[in-house]
Parts: sequence; structure tokens; C-alpha cells
Amino acid sequence: MSEQPVQIQPQLDWSAYESVGSFGGFGSFDDFGGSDAATPAMGGGYAKAAAVCIGKRHCQDKNQGVMCPSYRVTDNEKHSTYHRAVTLKAALNGELGEHPFLSAELAEAMEFCVSCKGCKSECPHGVDMALLRVEALAQRWQALGHVPLRARMFAFTPRYAPYLKYLNWVGVLRQHLPPIAKAMEHWLGIAAKRSLPQAAARDFISSQPHAVSVAEHAREVVLLVDTFSNHLDPQIAHAALDVLQSAGYTVHIAQPAAGERALCCGRTFHSNGLIAEARNEATRLLDVLSPFAVRGLPIIGLEPSCLLMLRDEYHSLGLGERVSQVAHAAVLLEEFLAREHDAKRLTLPLKPLAGKVLVHGHCHQKAFGAMPAMGKVLGLVPDLQVEFIESSCCGMAGAFGMEAEHYEMSMQMGELSLLPTVRAADADTLLVANGTSCRHQIRDGAARKSQHLAQVLQRALR
Repeated sequence: MSEQPVQIQPQLDWSAYESVGSFGGFGSFDDFGGSDAATPAMGGGYAKAAAVCIGKRHCQDKNQGVMCPSYRVTDNEKHSTYHRAVTLKAALNGELGEHPFLSAELAEAMEFCVSCKGCKSECPHGVDMALLRVEALAQRWQALGHVPLRARMFAFTPRYAPYLKYLNWVGVLRQHLPPIAKAMEHWLGIAAKRSLPQAAARDFISSQPHAVSVAEHAREVVLLVDTFSNHLDPQIAHAALDVLQSAGYTVHIAQPAAGERALCCGRTFHSNGLIAEARNEATRLLDVLSPFAVRGLPIIGLEPSCLLMLRDEYHSLGLGERVSQVAHAAVLLEEFLAREHDAKRLTLPLKPLAGKVLVHGHCHQKAFGAMPAMGKVLGLVPDLQVEFIESSCCGMAGAFGMEAEHYEMSMQMGELSLLPTVRAADADTLLVANGTSCRHQIRDGAARKSQHLAQVLQRALR
């Protein structure tokens, strides 16, 4: 007999599912698969979101696509989206004890979810396991009474990012002295075999004016520079700015008020289950972006997981109507340029680049259908041969590949197709990966440097 679990108060806004009395308007959940589809007894909209999985097991199809990266590696159903949903529903039905979010069963089921978002786009019913996992993690920390050190360290990356440049020597020393790497693995749980990111000597935002003059009838856009492009790879932000200005746009840089800390989308907090902190960051960003969105200006992002959070996870933070306004305006650089090209508004002077470019898509780019735009924009460069790498998740997946206990799984995901393809590429082949984590994995796993789309376009500017 099931124990009666403690009733939970979801930390995310699941109201979009609360009104769902039927599955997609086509009948009740139970009509679509019996017990697999039944809505759990506890959790309200969260329970209904879990019940979107009706047991059809499309996540166990290993043909082309993204999902499910862990299942692709292990061939084990317990590492599939389906099993995670079944276990979560059991937890919400009181089958995993009085404190289900502290149960070993639920922790094990969620452990290898890399939040690729593949299930949301590739599952016929749109199971959003990445979001379900975040709520489970938030509930776990609440029941535990604290957030573990490593999770807090990864979550608070945007807060200490400005100081990382003073710690670059730690990463260098760690690479040359394996005992230090081992000690960090033991103390912090960061994989000894994994390199640490290196911060730039100067961030991007500090070099930019707070306001730009706008000529009459100028085309205006907003450039949203994420934490990673600001502190780790400011050359990407500079490249994007060059490209947009070369195309004739007046570019507003999204910035906080003078004296305030840099803007952040909240992705690292959200992914680690720190919902209040994610909501705080999102509110700060909306305060800056909303006036631009109301004016109808495109908000252009560079890091897929950051920009696409505005279109996706922000809706779960309960932040009101401004979210929809900003979400409608938010586009990745490649989406914006492709859209402008299709509308015959793009005047980008590009010279020929003879050679080949291999493109690896970030999971969120794939999940939100941005890869055709990548191909279209790279195709504007004369003489450039564009080829896409057919791959699932690179394996890095934010902090997942940094974690000692997940390092081997991370590398196995990369070895399915991405890393062998990169190693086999000629030395003069350009490698494009718009995701920070993807570039990190390629560097560690194949000893090759990859670039952002913006850098290739900058290289081709006349």
C-alpha cells in the first residue's frame, strides 16, 4: 500500500497544465494509455505535466534526433525519458515514501537527464522532462534543507564570473599538476580529466557605451550578451556586433543601470533548482528588455541555452505578461539574419571563404528548430561548403560534463558521433558550435577549436 506523501507546493508555475482536463483536447489522460497516462494524486499542474508522458516510448528511438542522450549511450530503459516520467509519477502518487523527492529512486532516474529539451520537441506529446527535473531538484533541496556546495558553485557562476580572470592560473596549474586536479575532484566533485574554462582579460560589456545615437529611419536591434559571451568569449560578442553594424543596424547593448552587476538570464540558477534566484535574475533582465520589446525591436542572443530560456522557461517563472512580449521579440543571431534575408532586408557584405565548415548544433537550437537558419546564414558566405554533424547531445550539457561522476557518461555521449567526426575533419575545416558547453567538449574531447557562427561571418566581412 502506498504511503501518503507530504503535499508539495510547486516552486515553478505549472498553471499552463492546470487547466488541462484532457490531453491536448482529444480526451482524458486515461484514454491514452491506462495507468501510464493517469494523472498522479499530488502536485496539481506539475502532476499533469508529468502525465503528459503516456508510455509510447518514442524516447527510446535511436534514429536521427536529439533525445534521449543517456538512453542512446546505455540502451537501458531506466535512463530514458519514459522511465523518468514513470518514476516521477510514482513519487507524486506516494509510492516512494513520505519524502519522495529525497528518494534514491527519483534521484537515480533523474541523474542522467542532461536537459537537452529533445523530448519537448521530438516526443509526439511534448514531455518537458528538463522542466520537470528542475522542479524535482528544487523540491529535493527544499526537503534537504540546503543546496549542496557544488550545485551552488555552478548556479552562482554569473555572480563570480567577473573575478574568474584572476583565477585562470588555477586552471593552468591544475592541468600541469594532476594531484591538484585530483584534490579538486575529491573536494568539489569536478572531474579531474576535465579542463576548466578560461576567462578573458576584459569582458565585453565594460567596453561598450550605455547608449548609442540612433539616426533617423535607422533599423534598430538589441544585442543580449550572456554571461559566457561576456566573460569567457567576448570575441564572440564583438564579432556579432561587427556583423550587425556591417549590415546597417543600430545596435543597443542590453545593460543594467550604471553601477549594477551584469545582466543574466538565470539559466545556471534554474538548471540547478534555485528557482528564487532564477526568478530574480529574470526579473532584472525583463526590466531592461521589456521597453525594447514594447517598441518592437528584435532582441538578439548568442548562447542558445540563454536566449531560448526567454522563449521557454521564463513562462514557468510566473512573471506576468512581460514574458510573452519579450519571448516574442527574442531570437538567436542566426534566426534574425535568416529572417531578414528572407524579407530581403539583409545587406551584409560577405567575401568568399573557400573551404568547408562542419556545424554542430546545440541541443536547444535543434529542439527549437533553429538549425535551418544556421544553414541558411552560413550559406550566404560565397564558396563556403556547409555540412551538419548528425549528432545528439555533445555530452557537456552545461555543468553535467564537469561533474566527476558524470564525466565518463559525458564523453560517451560525445563519442557517439560528434567527437569522431571532428577528429576526422581536415585541419583547415572550420568547426562551428554556438554553444559554450559544446565548444568546451570539442576542445577537451577532440583537441580542436570551434567557433561561433558570428565569428565565421565576421571573418567573411568585406
